[in-house]
Amino acid sequence: MIRSINKKLGLTLLSAVMLTAFTGCKTVSQRDYDAAIEENTTLRERIAALQSSAEQAGNANQSYIDQNNQLRSENQRLADQLAAAQANPATGFENIDGVDVGRRSGGEIVVGVEADVLFNSGSADLRKDAKATLDRVAGVLKSTYANNNVRIEGYTDTDKLVKTKAKWHTNENLSAARALAVEYYLVGKGVDNDMVYSAAFGPSNPKATKKDSRRVEIVILGN
Repeated sequence: MIRSINKKLGLTLLSAVMLTAFTGCKTVSQRDYDAAIEENTTLRERIAALQSSAEQAGNANQSYIDQNNQLRSENQRLADQLAAAQANPATGFENIDGVDVGRRSGGEIVVGVEADVLFNSGSADLRKDAKATLDRVAGVLKSTYANNNVRIEGYTDTDKLVKTKAKWHTNENLSAARALAVEYYLVGKGVDNDMVYSAAFGPSNPKATKKDSRRVEIVILGN
C-alpha cells in the first residue's frame, strides 16, 4: 500500500510540472501546482502514518513472540518439575532431621539414620535426643505406610570390636541389637508389630566412610 501511494505521489508531481511547463495560463498553472503540492503533502503524511502503524505492528508482533517464548520456557520448566516429581515422589520423611531418604532398584524406600545419631559408641541404648527423630519416623509409618512391611536393618563399620565393646563379640551382634532397639521403639510408638521386623548385616555393606557405614536403615517394602 505504501508503494502504491509513493507511485501516486510521483505521478502527481510529474503532472504538476508538465502542467506548469505547457500551459499558457499562469493562474491555472499556479492553482494546479498548489493543488499538486497539497496532495503531495497529504500523501506524505499518509505514508508516514502507515509507516508508523507498520512499525508499531512489528513491535507488537515481536512482543507477542517474546511472550510466547517465555510461556514455552515456563511450560517446559513445569513439565520437567512434574516429571521429576513423578520419578521421585515425596515419601513423607524428607523434612525429618537426622535422616536421609533414598530408594532401591526395586522401589523400596530407605530411611537411613546414622548410628551416631541414635546410639553412643558401643551402645545399643537409644540416645534421648534420637527419640524425637524416631517419633517423627513412626508417625509417617503409621499414617502413610500402615499396610507396608518394614524391615529394620542394622549395619556397622569394618573395624574389629575393641575391649570396651567386647560384650557384643561381633559386629553382627552389635548391628542386630541396634536394629532391635529401633524396632522395639517404633512398635512402642504404635507401628504394627506384625508389619515390622529386624535384620543384622554388620559390616557387610560398608559405605564411603566409617561414619556413614555405622547406621540403621528403615526399609519400607512394597505391599
